[in-house]
Amino acid sequence: MSTVTVVKKNGQIAIAADTLTKWGGGKESAGYIVNHQKIIRVGESWLGITGTATAHLILEDYFSGLDETPAFANPAEIFRVWNALHGAMKDNYYLQAEEDKEDELESSRMDVLIANRHGIFGVSAHRTVQEFSKFYAYGSGNPYALGAMYAAFRAPNLDAEAVARLGVMAAVEFHDESGLPLQSFVIEEKR
Repeated sequence: MSTVTVVKKNGQIAIAADTLTKWGGGKESAGYIVNHQKIIRVGESWLGITGTATAHLILEDYFSGLDETPAFANPAEIFRVWNALHGAMKDNYYLQAEEDKEDELESSRMDVLIANRHGIFGVSAHRTVQEFSKFYAYGSGNPYALGAMYAAFRAPNLDAEAVARLGVMAAVEFHDESGLPLQSFVIEEKR
């Protein structure tokens, strides 16, 4: 019920997301919901969140309470941070552990893309961490976003932010669970 994109191109890193929230067949647009953002800042990183709207509040609360802000510099560090977060979600935020017995690991019930000067990363609901080389998308609109970004990435006149925004715009255009306005942020890549 979201579309979040990340792009790394020509020394720039960008993240973008739509702002629509859905509950069943109902839509809660940014025109009615003040806290509609799906991207939060944690230190020098931007985190784009898909999943329940409560995930956004949990992440803001959890990371604001840490003594030291994570750098999210590589997959190993992100994995350690997310494992600690998952424990806190169970203990402090009442994450229910009941799962489909086919799953070998408990789900955090959110997928998060991370953009910072170190690169672009993704954390899946089962805490798999991946580092992406060019671009990626999470959320229910991700097939549309990935297709649009694949087509646009090679265009020399499009920077990282333009490609990330195009991905979200494609999802908004063709998927009923993504909606405007969108938000985006740009960071210079670490050299």
